[in-house]
Amino acid sequence: MCSAEREISIDGSHYSVSSGILPSLGAKSCRVVKLRRFIISPYDKRYRAWETFLIVLVAYTAWVSPFEIGFLDRPTGALAICDNLVNGFFIIDIIVTFFVAYLDRSTFLLVDSRKDIAWKYARSWLFLDFVSSVPSELARIILPHQLRSYGFLNMLRLWRLRRVSALFARLEKDVNFNYFYVRVTKLTCVTLFVVHFAGCFFYLIGTKYPDPNQNMVALAVPNYHEQSLWVRYVTTIYWSITTLTTVGYGDLHAVNQRERIFVICFMIFNLGLTAYLIGNMTSLVVQMTGRTSKFRDTIQAASDFAHRNQLPDYLQDQMLAHLCLKFRTDSEGLQQQETLDALPKAIRSSITHHLFYSTVQKVYLFHGVSSDLLFQLVSEMKAEYFPPREDVILQNEAPTDFYIVVTGSVDLIDYKNGSSQIVREAETGDLVGEIGVLCYRPQLFTVRTKRLSQLLRINRTTFLNIVQANICDGTIIMNNLLQHLKEQKNPVMEAVFREIEKILARGRLDLPLTLCFAAIRGDDLLLHQLLRRGLDPNESDNNGRTPLHIAASKGSMECVLLLLDYGADPNCKDSDGCVPIWDAILSKHEEVVKILADNGADILSGNMGHYACMAAQQNSLEILEAIVRYGGDVNIPKIDGTTALHLAVCEGNLQVVKFLVDHGAGIDKPDNHGWSPRELADQQSHEEIKALFKEKSQCADKSTSMTNSVSPRWRFSPQPSVNILSQESQMSPLEKGPVGKVHQRRKASFHNSLFGIMSAVHAVDSHSHQQHHNTPLRVTISCPERGDIFSKLVLLPGTLEELFYIGSQKFGFSPAKVLTKDGAEIEDINLIRDGDHLNLVTDSWKGHDYN
Repeated sequence: MCSAEREISIDGSHYSVSSGILPSLGAKSCRVVKLRRFIISPYDKRYRAWETFLIVLVAYTAWVSPFEIGFLDRPTGALAICDNLVNGFFIIDIIVTFFVAYLDRSTFLLVDSRKDIAWKYARSWLFLDFVSSVPSELARIILPHQLRSYGFLNMLRLWRLRRVSALFARLEKDVNFNYFYVRVTKLTCVTLFVVHFAGCFFYLIGTKYPDPNQNMVALAVPNYHEQSLWVRYVTTIYWSITTLTTVGYGDLHAVNQRERIFVICFMIFNLGLTAYLIGNMTSLVVQMTGRTSKFRDTIQAASDFAHRNQLPDYLQDQMLAHLCLKFRTDSEGLQQQETLDALPKAIRSSITHHLFYSTVQKVYLFHGVSSDLLFQLVSEMKAEYFPPREDVILQNEAPTDFYIVVTGSVDLIDYKNGSSQIVREAETGDLVGEIGVLCYRPQLFTVRTKRLSQLLRINRTTFLNIVQANICDGTIIMNNLLQHLKEQKNPVMEAVFREIEKILARGRLDLPLTLCFAAIRGDDLLLHQLLRRGLDPNESDNNGRTPLHIAASKGSMECVLLLLDYGADPNCKDSDGCVPIWDAILSKHEEVVKILADNGADILSGNMGHYACMAAQQNSLEILEAIVRYGGDVNIPKIDGTTALHLAVCEGNLQVVKFLVDHGAGIDKPDNHGWSPRELADQQSHEEIKALFKEKSQCADKSTSMTNSVSPRWRFSPQPSVNILSQESQMSPLEKGPVGKVHQRRKASFHNSLFGIMSAVHAVDSHSHQQHHNTPLRVTISCPERGDIFSKLVLLPGTLEELFYIGSQKFGFSPAKVLTKDGAEIEDINLIRDGDHLNLVTDSWKGHDYN
């Protein structure tokens, strides 16, 4: 056998109890026990058949070993061949035992580790099993002369009788066999073995006496050496059984001293054996097997009850199977729920959380609920075992509990017009009975187990009490239920879904529902029912979203009107600063937007910068037009200074850029990092946008020149003409534009005066400071590590990380350090000046030639 798999079930008919293992509490799946390769399950049918075959060989050993001790010097012929053949089978069993998993009595789980199996066997019966299986011929060669007695080896083979004891222990629990006859058979076998062994040993003592005529056999059978083996054997058995049952009749008695000593010991032994035979039928059966007797009495009472009341066969089977399973859990020490109930609540909650939390978390009904709710639910769950084909829930019964399938599987059966239909099969992680509990209606289906199953039971009252304290989770649970029913393709489940929707519309549910739940479903009837109960129309969920936010985003005009009529705030904000009218604009529900605007909704009360930037990022000109139409300002920046125009330029959307510029967006307005829309267009080479900006700038300059006039007293005579290139090179950085363009601005020339000199110094310092903080700097970057011969002129970003990102885009590698041309590492972006030449390198760069 390469691996063994055994299905956990009740062996045979419904009335038998196996010694098989039960799945551990909270086990993920124990329907099939999978062992390692080449490991044999002790409950495998083929291994059980092998054990039964060995019991037959043990019975042979129990008879032939004492017989050979007393009546033969050594086995010969066919008897010797049979002995060695039997020994060979037991040697094979020793080898097989090294591959048989064993049951850990502390955890009731199978141990399939080869090392653990070998160690356990070596510490227990390996030595005796091996010695008792050594062939007599081999033992005579190996052992010293003093230990070559054939009887000594046969005595060791009687060790195999322990297998018979284990067999009877298993049969006593199997209700397929009559308990009384099993016990009588066991006691009879014990008696016969004692009689046979005593007779053979008594004959051995007599024949080994120095005077062959001074023994019990010679007294009863003169010249017994000449008699047949059968006569001598019957004579000794006659003496043994009369001595065991009485004190003997006196016709056969001990003759020599050795026989007297043996008879004395045998009579004393008979006292204990007789007490065993008599007491075992009374005290042992009543006290040591009292639970088994009680179990059998319970089974008999249940059978009588079923026959007396003429119950159907399937009900009788379910009754008896459940009682059998209960006996297994009690008799094998697996009183799990009793153990948990005896512990303090804190310890019990921790144990159930460890065992069941991961299973409950995966159930569809609890997807998205808070961990607090799950922890409370798990602490109140009860684990129960159900045998195969047992009804867990009956159709149309009161919804008191629902169940989670931990192991095994169950069928959901629908009875209609006298016929039954299996709706679906629920397996590990599925829920059964939840529809009746959540909707408080009779159970829809009969739930029947298909195999031995472990279920978690949740009481309806306890469940609702926990959910009442977690109203938001109650909404999530109801949404999960409706979504699950909606996804079912079964016609029966579709009808259930429609019926539950009608119940929801009437508001007839004990499960606490919120206005947000009704708004999500767009159910104005349920919303009206909840508002009439006095629920707060401005209640919010965990994200701060109110029912009005949800109804506006879904375009539910009836729900919006209901909420406004009951006093909902049209300008309430969620955690992102969004107001309901923005949700309606974003979802393009024009009628809802008009209703909100007519009822006092103001889009400016929300996060206006976030709205405009989102619309620009989505390239939605329609949303931007709606923002402007309802009084919004598309030029308000976000917290980081980013405006909608920045994002529109990055997206390269000319229409959106033109719309924003037409509505007053500043093309030279920088964000917090110093980037203006014009600079972004230049860097990203958006030619059409650059042309648009240039046209707008020219129009602005013309407008400025027409409206501004210069006073004559401030006019000065023109300066001597100079080369324009040299003049540009002598200009201060402030006089240059962000991309090197010369500002056409004229200044008064009084540089030679004292006032002019002081003003010039102050101007240089202030201009330098202003340039560093407001005007983007231009730097040249290169990559000496890659050997690039070309450098790149770029605008200096706000952080070193952004500079590294630009370098990775330009040169195709990930720099880690920035160095000056002289090789000094720059650790702060503020140390870089306009026009610097920077080298981007990795941490492993070791070069020194930076020139």
